[in-house]
Amino acid sequence: FTSAELSSLRCHLKTHSDEKCHVCHLCPKAFRTAALLHSHVNTHTGNKPHKCSECDTAFMTRGELSRHRRYKHTLEKPFKCTTCEYSSVEASKMRRHVRSHTGERPYPCHLCSYASKDAHKLKRHMLTHTGEKRYECYVCRARFTQSGTMKIHILQKHGENVPKHQCPRCNTFLSRKSDLGVHLRNLHSYMEEAVECRHCEAAFHERYAFLQHRKTHRTEKRFRSAQCSCTCNQ
Repeated sequence: FTSAELSSLRCHLKTHSDEKCHVCHLCPKAFRTAALLHSHVNTHTGNKPHKCSECDTAFMTRGELSRHRRYKHTLEKPFKCTTCEYSSVEASKMRRHVRSHTGERPYPCHLCSYASKDAHKLKRHMLTHTGEKRYECYVCRARFTQSGTMKIHILQKHGENVPKHQCPRCNTFLSRKSDLGVHLRNLHSYMEEAVECRHCEAAFHERYAFLQHRKTHRTEKRFRSAQCSCTCNQ
């Protein structure tokens, strides 16, 4: 990064620092820059100072306005993958996509061998350990830990009039044909660069096969006590 102005350089350097000296006066959160704090305060006050020039919508932060313009007006996808033809409106989505090529899973579960490429999926996975069932079937009131499991339940138990699209490669059911296409691309498409298992020497060119293989390590007792014959999977 280079800049002709010292103030811009100082602002940029804050992005490399973990110091958060700008504290919100309405909650305990703190931020690296005054601009981030100002945007956060808007979430408390409801103030929406960033107005779209092409419609009547307004937003609390400049980033939300930028995303809105790209999704609704310009259709611009400035973030492009260097490995495939995928492009994205948001940098965060591109980072998650790149992990589908690298196999990186930076969000590990501290209770089992599961690791995720994004924080949202890790939170969803943690429900399998807590037993919390946040999703309720609107027909029979049965409860489930994950929304995907609930959707499958609705399709299989209550979906006589709902179109069912079963994946030809696995037992997954999807309600929309477009969802089936996304499922096939994400889990069953061939990957030129194989994903390697971090627990053994196995490698896979299909993500579904890799995920199925990884489940075999969840019950595997790989940790042995040096003092006795006890073995554990954690």
